[in-house]
Amino acid sequence: MMPGRKQLRDGVWQVDDNQSVGSWRELGSHFGTVVVLGGGVLVGAVNIYLAASLLPTAVADIGGERLYAWNMTVFLTAQVVATMLVSRTLSRRGNVGSYLVGFGVFAVGSVVCAASPVMPVLLVGRGAQGLGAGLLTGLGFALIYSALPRHLWVRGSALISAMFGLGNFVGPTLGGLFAQFGSWRLAFVVLAVAAGVMAAFAPHVLPKSGRTEAEAVPVPLGSLMLVIGAAGAVSVAGILSNDVMMGVFIALALALVTAFAVTEKRSQVRVLPRPTYQTGSALRWVYLTIVFLAAGVAVETFLPLFGQRLGGLPPVAAGFFGAALSLGWSASQVVSSSAHQQRTIRWLRVTGPGVLAAGFAVLALLQHRNAPLLLVIAWLPLLLLAGTGIGLAMPHLSVAAMASTPDKEEGGKAAAAIATVLTMSTAFGAAVAGLLVNLGGPSMVTSARYLLLGFAAISTLGMLTALRANHLAQPTEARRGTEATQTAGND
Repeated sequence: MMPGRKQLRDGVWQVDDNQSVGSWRELGSHFGTVVVLGGGVLVGAVNIYLAASLLPTAVADIGGERLYAWNMTVFLTAQVVATMLVSRTLSRRGNVGSYLVGFGVFAVGSVVCAASPVMPVLLVGRGAQGLGAGLLTGLGFALIYSALPRHLWVRGSALISAMFGLGNFVGPTLGGLFAQFGSWRLAFVVLAVAAGVMAAFAPHVLPKSGRTEAEAVPVPLGSLMLVIGAAGAVSVAGILSNDVMMGVFIALALALVTAFAVTEKRSQVRVLPRPTYQTGSALRWVYLTIVFLAAGVAVETFLPLFGQRLGGLPPVAAGFFGAALSLGWSASQVVSSSAHQQRTIRWLRVTGPGVLAAGFAVLALLQHRNAPLLLVIAWLPLLLLAGTGIGLAMPHLSVAAMASTPDKEEGGKAAAAIATVLTMSTAFGAAVAGLLVNLGGPSMVTSARYLLLGFAAISTLGMLTALRANHLAQPTEARRGTEATQTAGND
């Protein structure tokens, strides 16, 4: 049932506040498309944590310890840049061609990593992987908008978002397995093969589309350079040990992001869609809510450390605690994506950040040195609960961005920009997490509490931005409901 659909009840026409939500079975009728969309996001998500698990083994083999931290910096910066070029790539290559480029670049980068004789070559491969992964992530959201019926957007968004959580869960496991046997090169080969298989599959299942060179979306060079600078600054901040310098680089990154917003608002060639900068539009608040929500995933990086140092857990068990957040995120979206009443959907957008904040805040209170086993076990449901907060809200925030404008071209930009927002929030979250942990040192308990309470505060900001987005979106939803009612009355 579409929002505002008119129904005859007891002889009176009434407006139904339901949103049409297709079933998982109906999404399965687009199986091939869904596999490519989800697979593209998954290989990039798995790669992040798999590479992190493999790097110590790689350094022991080829050296380059001084360049160790730059692996993630190069990857994240390239990933952010690539998400900004999704609309440009789609306009030039179409659906199939764009996916072939994305999988191809990722596969080449993986092969370069596998064959690297020294660390600088590995960094080149990591940059190529980042470009491919960023493009594939952006294409996933863009094709949900263009290749799936509107009533399946929530299901499609839930699936794509779940791939991030699944990647965060599977990546460390596979990385640890390959590292255990010293086969770090083989792991990159497996990634290349997986990308190659998906590339071969894509032309047979994706809906065809294409545009001429004359229609190609221009490259927003000014915005692009500012984002590269911001991504680079925040990535450098995340690898610094000096608190003052880390704060300086985070401030620089925020200044560059502000300059990016100003440039975008004044320019005719943008990365983010035009409604983002229009007065009264909910889109900017939707994007900010995604930022505050997704940034919380950065906490995962330090959870295994806390599990080992404070809870006395063995590495395998501590690693599972680190993945619990993503597990809760992935699982909760199956339930959340079934919501169909607009009131419920608005409530989920606000509640999600609140649940995440509450989980982090309570978990912070349970951090103690030499914590007893029962207390450590209590961390697990709290982490699952916190992850559930992300899953409750994320699919509906994605759909809110896609549905923010009736203009098809701007709607496509809004969908593709979700990936840019997600990758930027990941980079900023990692830097802020490093800063909070360093501020709490040398006490591990203090570091854990600073980290968890800091991100609880960040998640709480997501509740405020979600409330603002809901308030601004209601007139639009009401207008659509009126239009649907008029249509039903004419029928």
